Amino acid sequence: MKEKFKLTALEKSWVLYDVGNSAFILMVATLVPIFFNALAKDAGLNEDLYLSYWGYAGSIATILVAILGPICGTLADRKLKKQFFLIAMLVGAAGCAVLGFAPGWLSFLCLFILARVGYSSSLVFYDSMLPEVTTDQRMDKVSSMGYAFGYIGSVIPFIVCLILVLMPDTFGLTQGSAMVIAFLITAIWWIACTVPLLRRYQQTAFVTAEKSPLLDSFRQLGRTIRDARKEKHIFLYLLAFFFFIDGVYTIIDMATAYGTALGLDTTGLLLALLLTQIVAFPCSIAFGRLSAKYDTGLLIKVCIIAYTCVVLFAVFLVSQWQFWVLAVLVGMFQGGIQALSRSYLGRIIPPEHSGEFYGLMDIFGKGASFVGMTLVSVVSQLTAGVQLNIFGLTLQNENIAVSSLIVLFIIGYVLFCKADKLNKQRGKDIAQ
Repeated sequence: MKEKFKLTALEKSWVLYDVGNSAFILMVATLVPIFFNALAKDAGLNEDLYLSYWGYAGSIATILVAILGPICGTLADRKLKKQFFLIAMLVGAAGCAVLGFAPGWLSFLCLFILARVGYSSSLVFYDSMLPEVTTDQRMDKVSSMGYAFGYIGSVIPFIVCLILVLMPDTFGLTQGSAMVIAFLITAIWWIACTVPLLRRYQQTAFVTAEKSPLLDSFRQLGRTIRDARKEKHIFLYLLAFFFFIDGVYTIIDMATAYGTALGLDTTGLLLALLLTQIVAFPCSIAFGRLSAKYDTGLLIKVCIIAYTCVVLFAVFLVSQWQFWVLAVLVGMFQGGIQALSRSYLGRIIPPEHSGEFYGLMDIFGKGASFVGMTLVSVVSQLTAGVQLNIFGLTLQNENIAVSSLIVLFIIGYVLFCKADKLNKQRGKDIAQ
């Protein structure tokens, strides 16, 4: 009889951080864009520029993280991973906590960028812990568990926040004060879920700094980039990741903004994205289990193809029910492609340099997100007022902008096929 898969105490603590930080990212995908829209309208900001400005803010955040990512990664491989992880997490949580106090849309975007940078930087340290908290054989399942419980766990504080925001009068609150409390609840949840990992995790894989951790991190960054270019199987995988994760992050970050720009009902959007989290929970676990039977590379290819189809569907999105279908489709493959991409890299890199390579993965991933969000924003702005009639459907400029993501998925798929082929050949050579 096959033994039931159980997480160790350390693995549970690692998974719990996904539960904490996912509450923030769910807020970013749902309530945050709507709150920004309200601030922008109060300030008289042109509604046609709403999606563009929100996209530009996300792009600025990703540029900053792309710069900081590899530096954080090299610092993570010194004996300071836990300390820097704590700092990054606190910056993100503090930024989240004060979002509701922003006096205007511009200051709100600045605070959002700060919170997003803290969140993304903490993930560099967090992801690099994976090879230390588990084994190669358990990596796919543990990584999938992280995303799975992150999705379902983030629903708990979100439902509380949603009730407060949708029914503030019931609790004697204004809409603004309800949002302030919602941001505070999310920040507290994030910090509380981090405590067990801080207590249990002890760094076991590291390299020795030559002089100071910060200065040596820059030297090591240069060496890591040179090593990645020499190791073609790693470099091609990171390049493929750059393209295919673009669509994933862009869809996650701009889903609510996209639906709002199309004039869809706000409450319906929030409930649909709540459904995404619920659907993503079992699907993420399912992909973790499938990885024990099927090749991880094959499963990633399936996810890329599925996401390409999701984007095609989104291009023709014009009504509320279609957004609900989109939410389900995204939930089915979102956790799988993220979890398997994370564990795939963990298998092909040396564990003592995991921080450096996960830092590079972060810069490739966030760089892709920058390209995707900027591309959608620019196309949306350039096609403002443009309408197309295809198959009897009237497509707005927002629909046209989303279609630009398809090309990046195709490029990512082709590059990943090449990288996966190299990795399989390398595995055979090592076995011989």
